[in-house]
Amino acid sequence: MSATVSHQPAVLVDRPAPGVRRITLNRPAKLNAMNLDLVESLHRTLDELSSDRECRVVILTGAGRGFCAGLDLGGYGLVKGTEQLGPVQRGFAVQQQIASLIPKMRSLRQPVIAAVNGPASGGGFALVLGSDVRIAADTARFNAAFVRIGLSACDVGTSWLLPRIVGAGRAHELMLTGRLFDAQEAYRMGLVVDVVPGDMLARRALEEAELILANSPMGVQMTKEVMWASLEIPGQQAAIDLENRTQIMTSATDDHREALRAFLERRPAKFEDR
Repeated sequence: MSATVSHQPAVLVDRPAPGVRRITLNRPAKLNAMNLDLVESLHRTLDELSSDRECRVVILTGAGRGFCAGLDLGGYGLVKGTEQLGPVQRGFAVQQQIASLIPKMRSLRQPVIAAVNGPASGGGFALVLGSDVRIAADTARFNAAFVRIGLSACDVGTSWLLPRIVGAGRAHELMLTGRLFDAQEAYRMGLVVDVVPGDMLARRALEEAELILANSPMGVQMTKEVMWASLEIPGQQAAIDLENRTQIMTSATDDHREALRAFLERRPAKFEDR
């Protein structure tokens, strides 16, 4: 099937504060479900932000009352270059295109704050898990949806991310049942760091971004890189070795020296990413 034609961009980007870029998934009539246009637009946006030196924090949210309802079951669209392939090959190309968003979010040097404004299911749930910090509106709902329609809940990185965020026992229950759970339960299990009224979500996400912006660009970048890498390292010593090299590298920056001066002089630091 062809992707739904829309006159509105599937992904919007704005600058709610200096150093912050906000990505808004923009298919509100479909609860921002994933089709070809949205996924390709999100890939392009992340690629562009990766080289935007003025961008230091990314906020990811959804337009309307949903965050992202996962795959658009009404039709995704054909990935370029797969028109002559068989149905399995075409489906696999779609799967790879969506799933590759998660490592792209991880490799982004800027932290990603998920501001979950409503339902986040399936692939949308995976986008929440792939973010670095997660904040929810009290209207947010979550589930690993595809097990409910005869597929596997182990989808778009969920089987790797969810156990590391909430623990294996809880993750297994959520994936096997595919049940919906609300923002308060997400908070209790540690999936999100805060739950706020919907009209406070944008402000709360910006407050979190401001806390990150108070730290040096390279310090934040290296923290993101090492904190995720440490989840993959099987031994403690390997993680410590990586930490040691990172600390020495960041200690040689001008921003480190500026941070020390600012601390001693009791003033905000002025970072130049040098």
